[in-house]
Amino acid sequence: MAPVARVHSVILDCPDPRALARFYAEIIGGTPDDEDHDWVVLQVPGGPRLAFQRSEGHTPPEWPRADRNAQQFHLDLDAGSTWEQVDLVEKRVLGLGAHVLDAEDYETKDWRVYADPAGHPFCLCRIEHP
Repeated sequence: MAPVARVHSVILDCPDPRALARFYAEIIGGTPDDEDHDWVVLQVPGGPRLAFQRSEGHTPPEWPRADRNAQQFHLDLDAGSTWEQVDLVEKRVLGLGAHVLDAEDYETKDWRVYADPAGHPFCLCRIEHP
C-alpha cells in the first residue's frame, strides 16, 4: 500500500523552545530557526525536522510511570556501535543538561534512557552498523 502522507515534523511541547532546540542541535546537528520565541524549528540533517512549541505550564512525563502523566513518545538516537562511543555521547548529553532516567542493567541492554532539559525521555542506543 502506498503511503498517503509523509512526516513533516515531530513536535515537542516545552517551556523554552529556544533552549530545547539548541540542546538537540548540539546532539543531532542542524541549526535552529529561532526567530519566534514560541515556535522553533530544527531541520535535522538527513532526518525529519523537530519543532519545539512553547507550552505554558508544561509538565514533563514521569518515566516510567504509566498511571499519571505517562510518557507519550520518546526519541531513539544512534550513539554509535560500541559502548565506548555511547559513553562519549553520554558525557556530552549530560554536559548539555540531560539527566539519567534509567542506568539499571544497561550492560544487558542496547540503550540507556535519559531526559532532556524539559523532561522528555530519549534513548542513546548502541546500533551495530554493518
